[in-house]
Amino acid sequence: MQEPFRPNRRMHGPRARATAPDWTRRGLLACGAAALAALWAPTPAVMYGSAERFARGLLWRLSRAGAPDSHAFGTIHVADARVAEPPAAALDLLAGSRSFAMELVTDQIVDERMFDLEQLRGDRRLETLIGTADFARVRERLSAQGVPERAIERMKPWAAMLAVSRTGAGDGSVPLDRRLLSAARARRLRLEPLESLEEQVASFDTVPMATQIALLRHVLDDREVLEGETEATIRAWLAGDLAELARFPERMEARFPGLGRHYRELIRHLIHNRTVLMHYRLAVPLRAGRVFIAVGALHLEGEKGLLAMLADDGYTVERLA
Repeated sequence: MQEPFRPNRRMHGPRARATAPDWTRRGLLACGAAALAALWAPTPAVMYGSAERFARGLLWRLSRAGAPDSHAFGTIHVADARVAEPPAAALDLLAGSRSFAMELVTDQIVDERMFDLEQLRGDRRLETLIGTADFARVRERLSAQGVPERAIERMKPWAAMLAVSRTGAGDGSVPLDRRLLSAARARRLRLEPLESLEEQVASFDTVPMATQIALLRHVLDDREVLEGETEATIRAWLAGDLAELARFPERMEARFPGLGRHYRELIRHLIHNRTVLMHYRLAVPLRAGRVFIAVGALHLEGEKGLLAMLADDGYTVERLA
């Protein structure tokens, strides 16, 4: 019988410094489609055949002749105490690394830049895009969060979707990614951001407008359902079940016919396209070895994932947990 994951209690990373009103402090990927998630099941190192590789596992060794081993860890972007503590095995590997690579060094974001990038340009207004009735619902939800009227009026649909979806979400815990970043800084590891704020925002901007609007309306109509899905993804993450995480669009399609294609489109832009950029950014650091990579678990999954790309580059990819 496999042992369940027991959070490591040795490290409690500090909260990032807050420099802006509460409504501006949110992770870009804290929406239902990007929430991942729950029994950590340690296993011996396993190398997978092509038919089943990268369907399970969160902690991986990357090895190649001529360089020290590197490691990849699939994280979850949820502020929940159940998934906030880095596993001891991951912390031990991080401690032996020279550099730390993550999607975005979040506590270096300038809040004013975030605000500007979330706003529509020119004369465009959110109400014009989604209609008066839906805009009234957005305004009601976000006004309750303290978002200024002027910001709501010009908010991009994807930004409104994230803002609405975070209402009541999380328990105030410091997210796993930020704890790992704190640990890396405490060990004075070289930081390797895999994307810039502008690049991450661009991945949202390239989502078709019809999909942005459809998913915003879905969050307005069915936020409680999405909160339930967050629970399901937390359980899948703790189990290290990457394949189950990737089935989110199919689960949504089964419950809400017609929405699956919008979630597949969202994952194409926010997961697969960003994974290509991460792979590119990792090419040089990995040649030197001893890189600890911490990215959302869906970036590791399947034949379009980061692990498959690195295996195609000639790395031996072994599952550790």
